[in-house]
Amino acid sequence: MSYRTALAEVLTHAVAPCAELTAAEGRFPRGAVTALGATGLLGLTVSNEFGGTGLGLPEAAEVVARTARICPATAAVLQAHYTAVAVIEAYGSPWVRAEIAAGRHLSSLALAEDDTGGPYEEGQLLVSHCAVVRSGGVVALRGRKHRVVAAGEADSYVWSSRPLGVPDGLSLWGVPAHAPDLFVPARPDAGGPSGSATSTVLADPALIPADAMLGEDGGGLDIVLRTVLPWLLELRAAAGAEGLGLTGAGVPRVPGDPDATVPPLAAGSLAPS
Repeated sequence: MSYRTALAEVLTHAVAPCAELTAAEGRFPRGAVTALGATGLLGLTVSNEFGGTGLGLPEAAEVVARTARICPATAAVLQAHYTAVAVIEAYGSPWVRAEIAAGRHLSSLALAEDDTGGPYEEGQLLVSHCAVVRSGGVVALRGRKHRVVAAGEADSYVWSSRPLGVPDGLSLWGVPAHAPDLFVPARPDAGGPSGSATSTVLADPALIPADAMLGEDGGGLDIVLRTVLPWLLELRAAAGAEGLGLTGAGVPRVPGDPDATVPPLAAGSLAPS
């Protein structure tokens, strides 16, 4: 079955029936996400080696765009998931990649730390204030992430922190949702499409394996610029600004320009070298 055929079936039989309830009651579209996993669409961009479909950003953008016409919440979840998977596919463990391909693992992004709603500051996503301490094979992350889509519903988050042992940059981690002392407040943020479970996630501190680092220590800045932001911008454009509102990672909008999410300098640096 092609991914387009699978998508058409999921949209008809799983997404559309619950879309109105999702929007009206703010209920997370768990049934739609489960169906997306069962038909291989959560693993759309995971390589064939691990059981995925092996497709890329253009196909992910098509899935998000078609889903957004029916259920903005489900589209927002897919936007965050596909962007997180782009990082995991390059730097994550084989086990997680296989779980995503099998439709058993939903991931999201936990990158934004400033939720003041004020003017955009360059580097909001490019510098993290999340503290990180290593003790043997365990890392303790302490921080607060805002505007996280599928908060409390995802199985893992791509999380940014200060570097462990280098002076500059940031580090990225694959944080399991079940990590000790990682929690979502009972009162969610007022943001994101209704039903997308967009909220704050707190690490106080969250304990994760040291080998959960994605990429090199301090190398997260390059990953955000070359992978995260291009995927977010493309998927957001595919869905339409009105369909998704703020992007899944909490990428802020520039005041006076509702379509802009990164400053001109950062946007100009997105093209791969």
